[in-house]
Amino acid sequence: MQTSHPIPGGLWLPLITPFRDGALDEASLRRMVRHYAAEQLDGLILAATTGEGLTLDDDETERLVMLVAAEMGAAGRRMPVFLGLSGSDTRKLGKALDRTARWPLDGYLIACPYYTRPSQDGMVRHFAALAEGAAWPIMIYNIPYRTGVNLGNAAMLELASRCPNIVGVKDCAADMVQSFDLMRRKPPGFAVLTGEDAFFHTMLAQGAEGGIIASAHIAPRRFARVRDLVRAGEAAAALAAWHAICEIPPLLFAEPSPAPIKHWLWRAGLIDSPEVRLPMTTVSEVLAARIEREVAAAMV
Repeated sequence: MQTSHPIPGGLWLPLITPFRDGALDEASLRRMVRHYAAEQLDGLILAATTGEGLTLDDDETERLVMLVAAEMGAAGRRMPVFLGLSGSDTRKLGKALDRTARWPLDGYLIACPYYTRPSQDGMVRHFAALAEGAAWPIMIYNIPYRTGVNLGNAAMLELASRCPNIVGVKDCAADMVQSFDLMRRKPPGFAVLTGEDAFFHTMLAQGAEGGIIASAHIAPRRFARVRDLVRAGEAAAALAAWHAICEIPPLLFAEPSPAPIKHWLWRAGLIDSPEVRLPMTTVSEVLAARIEREVAAAMV
């Protein structure tokens, strides 16, 4: 277990996983990584929700990580890369941590156990056990509307104080009272990054260390500008910069993610196919037309 590590913060991108004809689209992945390596991002998340991680087999996940590491190295860009993991069996997740311990990673994003709905004590024990054996730091992914269970602030703060290898949380609690209370009470060395794209500016303004923002696939520099202006204390300019892009998240989440993001990136020429894996489906004709109008306007 590592006990000395940087604290995550800033603008992180939960990278989509491109597919073509049922397989990992390596050409599009390489192109995409080179593109984002040149952007003002602070970290990448691989194979999480936006990356359709639950549809990847072990070999694909490993190939994804290795390709991203190779392209980032070729681009001469160093930024932390975390791997998304999830599951409801602590033993199986522990084995996944062992299997990936030598991969070129900087940490893990681990979701709360889904479907089984364990108690708060069960989740504390779950994450403490994983942190004890993890080769890399862990961010907790608290997203109750997907997992069916909410890791409350008392449990979160217990883990933050007990486990030096737990460095923060991707906060998708969708409860601003809970989020603000956590930011007020969290100890030094523990970061809160919002995973709610529409709350990016609000959470930064209230003291969050950053965000893991799927919408930053589109116009990442404009999202980075919001980050920079908040950090600089330029509140009015930050709000104006946010108002200029605040309609992007509702568009990209108008239908289940990441299909709208993939459609945009496909029409923009960054990936070769908008393909998603079942049970996800591509966007409707209505949303496709909306996205294509926005892509055309952006390119002009």
